[in-house]
Amino acid sequence: MTSSRSFVIPTAIAGSFAVLGCASAPEPPSRPTSVYDAATFYDSTAVFGGSFSADESKVLITSDQSGTFNVYAQPVAGGEPEPLTQSTTDSLFAVSYFPADDRFLYNGDSGGDELDHLFVRELDGSVVDLTPGAALKASFEGWSGDRRSFYVTTNERDRRFFDLYRYATDGYQRQLIYQNHGFFIGDISRDGRWLALGRVVSNADGDVLLVDLEGGPAAAPVQVTPDEGVISHGVVGFTPDSTQLYYSTDGIGEFDQVWSYTLSTGERQPVVAADWDVQYVRFSENGRYRVTAVNADAQTKITILDTRSGAEIAPPSAVAGDLGSVRFAPSETRMLFSLDSDTSPSNLYVWDLEAAPAAEPRQLTRSLTAAIDPADLVHGEVVRFASFDGLEIPGILYRPHQATATTPVPAVLSMHGGPGGQSRKGYSATVQHLVNHGYAVFAVNNRGSSGYGKTFYHLDDQRHGDVDLQDCVWARSYLETLDWVDGQRIGIMGGSYGGYLVAAALAFEPETFDVGIDIFGVTNWVRTLESMPVWWGAQRESLFTEIGNPATDLERLRRISPLFHAERIVRPLLVVQGANDPRVLQVESDEIVAAAKANGAPVEYIVFPDEGHGFTKKANRIAASEAFVRFLDQHLRGAAAAEAAGATGAVRTSAE
Repeated sequence: MTSSRSFVIPTAIAGSFAVLGCASAPEPPSRPTSVYDAATFYDSTAVFGGSFSADESKVLITSDQSGTFNVYAQPVAGGEPEPLTQSTTDSLFAVSYFPADDRFLYNGDSGGDELDHLFVRELDGSVVDLTPGAALKASFEGWSGDRRSFYVTTNERDRRFFDLYRYATDGYQRQLIYQNHGFFIGDISRDGRWLALGRVVSNADGDVLLVDLEGGPAAAPVQVTPDEGVISHGVVGFTPDSTQLYYSTDGIGEFDQVWSYTLSTGERQPVVAADWDVQYVRFSENGRYRVTAVNADAQTKITILDTRSGAEIAPPSAVAGDLGSVRFAPSETRMLFSLDSDTSPSNLYVWDLEAAPAAEPRQLTRSLTAAIDPADLVHGEVVRFASFDGLEIPGILYRPHQATATTPVPAVLSMHGGPGGQSRKGYSATVQHLVNHGYAVFAVNNRGSSGYGKTFYHLDDQRHGDVDLQDCVWARSYLETLDWVDGQRIGIMGGSYGGYLVAAALAFEPETFDVGIDIFGVTNWVRTLESMPVWWGAQRESLFTEIGNPATDLERLRRISPLFHAERIVRPLLVVQGANDPRVLQVESDEIVAAAKANGAPVEYIVFPDEGHGFTKKANRIAASEAFVRFLDQHLRGAAAAEAAGATGAVRTSAE
């Protein structure tokens, strides 16, 4: 669950839409655009990471260039990455190089079941599972300040709780240092003495606690954040000198701020505040640099502070897009960061801080396939419209190049997951594939989304299938006001909670949307809430506050569950599901498909046997994206119109 803030209700609606952005912009000219298949879009490479090696000559990254996510060593000087793992089945993800040699940590699950194990690859290439056992989940929690040990959490003792262990860097002997009973592990101070914990009371209320680890594994946590009403606090992290704990709070206004707690005195002081949520604050190895990220209207804005001089370091002039995943070399002389935009997948750059700001960063990866002309891709535009009650709803609108008032295009609402997620600016192969094939995409951040203030975030609490769904309905009405959109052909798609909104739209507003694409969406809230993975622990209480508790809200949960109203589904429906999904079980999709078919609705169903809650294999992502376009071509646009839409040229494939 995430939380975020800010909402505006226009003083007068008078039946019109309060719109910012492209609705008032001059119409761009239509331009010829090459049309590409999904394989070409996914021929691009997803890259993220990384961790500097001990000699700072390379960084440890994750890449799907082989078709499955694996671990690679990317030279800092540039050049091709070296594959370090070669899985062809399960996705593997880079964690960290060891501090003094080229051993490295990585993790992975089995077919998307989210039961991650932590592995180390030795210098000779052999692999050690540091967290062996069945049905357990483990996570890396960081290195000790002296780098002689590292921290790992596992739920092997009790599947509900994650205990904290210290592993020796040499030999991997481990010691239990905190036995957990329902808290979230936040951070461990560099000196190894303090452990910060998060406690969830509800989706609007949370506390931060401290444990003095010198008291042993059973030491009692002490709350350090103010307990003055319903306020959401969260752990940000300890300062490198182990004197302060940073924590987030929404108790001052609409947005998350970051405050400090001095361990020796208990004094609290504001550190960072903005007109949007502060996402995180991080430090370089010895605290020379501090990085702050702010979620500014669905985009990340980064600030880098030189703590010695107190001066901000301006981002490189060549940087255009969302700068993120900032990591510093141990020497604090280099900074690694990622950069993505609507028209470019994330790429990694390294920047020489000693030569900054004059030196430009060096690009290490080139993720977008050369088969795609970047000019054929589309930038999204942040727009807003007034919903049924005047509430201003934000979203990101993608307009195909061929869309004009004389050649209007069909459109699809894209609903994010969560509840409480946020559609953000940035590259999506699926979105670009749809837009490239002549579909406008409107990524709606309905009430309840993160990023727009705590009031906005909580407006849908226990009102799901109602006010959030009406935001979707009014988003369609907004699209109908755009002369370049074909107002007679508008569908809705989404994954997870977004998939729930798709099923809810087709069941509760059966005449509003022309088609629906449900990607592992919740259809039976009673079962989903009762079958949550046991390791979610206190997060259950957050979801019960947000959605409802089956023990006390059974009637309402059945009322808002599309499965129990599937007889109303009449519009074409495509359902896509991972067989190993631990969050939304396959039975959710099986049953809504069977019910809609029995009702006579056109239904297509795809199950990926090797995926979970989200698709990591490139072949599966290609198959899903092609299925989306085929389904929309047949049921939204119509086959003849789809053929005409591609008349500017044949669909180009990745082999061309």
